[in-house]
Amino acid sequence: AELESDILRRVRTLLRELDGHHPACQCDRGMLRWTLHKKIDQNPSNSSILVRILVKELERAERGDFRHYIIPLLHTLMYTLIKAPCISDELCSRVYDFCKKLLTLPKPFCTIGLDYAVRLKMERTAPGMLYQRMVISEQSLKSDPYPYQEKIFIFADPELLSKAICNALVTDTEAAQVSQSPRACMCYVIIHAMQAALGEGCDVSGLKRSLQDMPTSDVEHWFQQVVAAVECAGNEANADRGQHAARLEKIYRAVLSSLQAGDAPLGGLQGTPLPNPSISFHLWTEDDQLWKELVMFIRPLSQSCEPDCLSQDLDNFEIQDIISDCECCEQTRFSVLSTDSGIERDLPAAAEEPFAPCSTETEQSRLQRKGGIKKKPSLLESMAFLQAGCNGPGAKPPAKPQRRPGIPPEPAAPLQRLHTARIVLLGDDRILGRLAQAYHSLRKRETRRVFLTPRLNLQFYYIPVVTGQPNTLAVADHAATGQEELCEVAGYLGRADPWYESNINTLCHMIPKLATMPSSPSKHLVTDLFITDVIAYYVRMGIQPVCFQVYAVKIFFNDPAQEPAEDVFLTELRTQVQESISHRELSMTKKKTTLDGPGIDLTVTYRKVVVSDRAKELAMSLRSTGLVMKAIPADEAEDLVCLNVNIAEIVRINNLSGRSFSAVANRLKTRNIKIRSTEQRPFMVCLDKDSRRAYRNVISVEVSPCLEPSYCLQKTRTMKFSLHETEDVGLVKYMPKSLLLPINTFAGIIQ
Repeated sequence: AELESDILRRVRTLLRELDGHHPACQCDRGMLRWTLHKKIDQNPSNSSILVRILVKELERAERGDFRHYIIPLLHTLMYTLIKAPCISDELCSRVYDFCKKLLTLPKPFCTIGLDYAVRLKMERTAPGMLYQRMVISEQSLKSDPYPYQEKIFIFADPELLSKAICNALVTDTEAAQVSQSPRACMCYVIIHAMQAALGEGCDVSGLKRSLQDMPTSDVEHWFQQVVAAVECAGNEANADRGQHAARLEKIYRAVLSSLQAGDAPLGGLQGTPLPNPSISFHLWTEDDQLWKELVMFIRPLSQSCEPDCLSQDLDNFEIQDIISDCECCEQTRFSVLSTDSGIERDLPAAAEEPFAPCSTETEQSRLQRKGGIKKKPSLLESMAFLQAGCNGPGAKPPAKPQRRPGIPPEPAAPLQRLHTARIVLLGDDRILGRLAQAYHSLRKRETRRVFLTPRLNLQFYYIPVVTGQPNTLAVADHAATGQEELCEVAGYLGRADPWYESNINTLCHMIPKLATMPSSPSKHLVTDLFITDVIAYYVRMGIQPVCFQVYAVKIFFNDPAQEPAEDVFLTELRTQVQESISHRELSMTKKKTTLDGPGIDLTVTYRKVVVSDRAKELAMSLRSTGLVMKAIPADEAEDLVCLNVNIAEIVRINNLSGRSFSAVANRLKTRNIKIRSTEQRPFMVCLDKDSRRAYRNVISVEVSPCLEPSYCLQKTRTMKFSLHETEDVGLVKYMPKSLLLPINTFAGIIQ
């Protein structure tokens, strides 16, 4: 009773934090969930107590209409259930019934409820299945029944984070992978599956000793047997929990010797560690680095038939040309001197195929030319792949292979998305601006030539980290930007999802503090466990995306010979009057300032946002010292696809004492806007608060929602055949139009 009371008190404290009642000790903020799970990890037999308490709190929250408690409690419960050594079917049934009740609620409750209900149904039939799948995918263990692989890529900008923080994160991610060999992970899967199915009838200590004494080949054999049994039970329509337990007990008896099975005392339930996921830390120093890492994840050098060529191609950023339908890998096209005459009989004997069914067919096949230029995929094939990449899992049929006459072609197996890349961004809004650039570039590459889209499931995560150092932005009066303004996206996500606010936004200042702590055993105890555990919890349970509109900007310069620049931004575009350079310009500027006030004359043309969503073009002329376009709303209830433009307008006032000027804030909402300097005086543009993305000598800018590159390509091709069509027709109607950047949270946006 005392233990149950202590766990209940911890859960209630967790819920009070969601209501804004933060713990008295500020250092405990964000650690309540972590300490709760760590307490259960120390004594895994208490997992059932925590699950039972969480189910009661969920039912109480539903009756009392405390909906903001439901998703945090449900995530905490599911994480406990996955790690638990054994949970009774009666308890799983209660959780399953509650998840089904959530289907009557609006999003995101019904979405999360459905996802967890499907998982729990499999877990009830095949206990331990959720743990097994998580370990197999995160550790990339080879398994035919479940061939999925996942990897976490942590990206940090070295110019935004201090060297101490980067070094600490590198150390922690490397330490998290220690003692996590494939053999150890396979043993974890075997032990957890046996204990989940057999309960207290499983001799965990004896099982550990048997596996420890086995050679690795035998461990792998029993691992494959266990995985096949669990997957078979979980995927069967009429599978029975008892039959599954009997099947695993046979494997259990085979693994243990008869002496161990009969004489060893049972030690009760014991916890099986959940290994840390595979994590790699990257300092983001190159523009194409994200895309390069994803390609290497899909096609490692060790699996490539020409690693040297692929490595050279990666270094030269020419991987977009490596797609060629070779069965073993995609090979690179090089411009080399050809010694091939083009005549079939001049081919060397090694080039002939090793088998020929008959002499007649062999003679006919010699008339076919091998190794020619690869035919480009058809329009419909390309668009189908791109649409799949935007909307969800898709399949890309490979190019048709050369075949001999009279032999029916083999059915082509569709590609599956067996890889999941979880990209975790550390930093402030500026690194998200770089992510928007990289994501836009990736989508354009995939439009030109599909490679990652049918093979890779891409997930984005964001952890705000602010060092507290002064920010050197391009705009002078903006140099003292507050930390809250540098983390607008994190603030929005925290308001939309209280569980994100409680678990992730609290890391904003905690990571720098932990990184600068003096080296001590207690420091390693905290950092190695806390930071890595929170990142793992976030990527495992944060599966609900919040989609942010990416905006395209076209920048024109005062030099007519200079080509316009095209860029994208995610959070903010800021303009400021540029200081004059020449003496002539300086004198004219002073004279103009005396007559009309500071700033420059601008013409603003924009499309007003109205409730009916009808286009309403407006134009105005004004004098301004600068403007700010904010893409992240201050309230989570506002539309995410809308720019809040704040123009500092200079108004002239004539009175008895003479002429004076005052600044007035002119606010408007729009999605498309054009700004031009009418007096040809240049101004400066800064994107996403990043001084590295500042443009000088700008005379005009055009901003609009960025379109999905595949949509633009298909739209262009459609217009060739229907010049007078203005609306989307054909395949274009079913393709996503805007480029949205999805960032995963625990709940998405709770309305």
